[in-house]
Amino acid sequence: MREIIFDTETTGLDNQADRIIEIGCIELENQFPTGRTLHLYINADGRKVHPDALAVHGISDEFLADKPVFSAVADEIAAFFAGARYVAHNANFDIGFLNAEYKRVGLPPVDPELVVDTLALARRRHPMGPNSLDALCRRYGIDNGHRTKHGALLDAELLTDVYIEMQGGRQAALGLSVEDSTVVETRSTDEVVEIGQRPAPLPDRLSVGEREAHAVLVERIGASALWRKHG
Repeated sequence: MREIIFDTETTGLDNQADRIIEIGCIELENQFPTGRTLHLYINADGRKVHPDALAVHGISDEFLADKPVFSAVADEIAAFFAGARYVAHNANFDIGFLNAEYKRVGLPPVDPELVVDTLALARRRHPMGPNSLDALCRRYGIDNGHRTKHGALLDAELLTDVYIEMQGGRQAALGLSVEDSTVVETRSTDEVVEIGQRPAPLPDRLSVGEREAHAVLVERIGASALWRKHG
């Protein structure tokens, strides 16, 4: 299953009047980062960055002056998402802007069936909240100390770690065992079921690239990474 974790920064809050000025995307395959990313700054084509938005992301009109307009990168963005699910935090905001930009250049809107809203997932999983991206990073022990301002690629990287943890963590994805004598299956309900001792280990199905990408992920999470505890 291919998914794209993504985030946008915009000139303001109105998706009909304001424009996307940054987009950051990270590709997952079966909930594992592939290493493919897309990161673009986009000229707002005459629309000025609202001061309130500037205070959030720090992207100025002057910085965007020499960047391509959306119509020049629309096909590249659409191609990166092609065949994948769109995963975003408060997805209605990002999808609303993306659909508005697509409409301006004659591209079809995003299929709602392909959209995954991690804010909605977090609210179901943690109904007492808070469920902002920063709060979820704290909850899952993900280092976001370098996030002094919003940035599309940085936020997509943090959301990737959060999304993987909300789906049961990397241990569930890789089928790691907690004890040598027991094979453990981790379910989305946080229930752990002992299945019994496997007579022979399963053959390794990870490629060298997947192992290297996993090592990078563990280093990014830091000392709190579960894999450090269970080797």
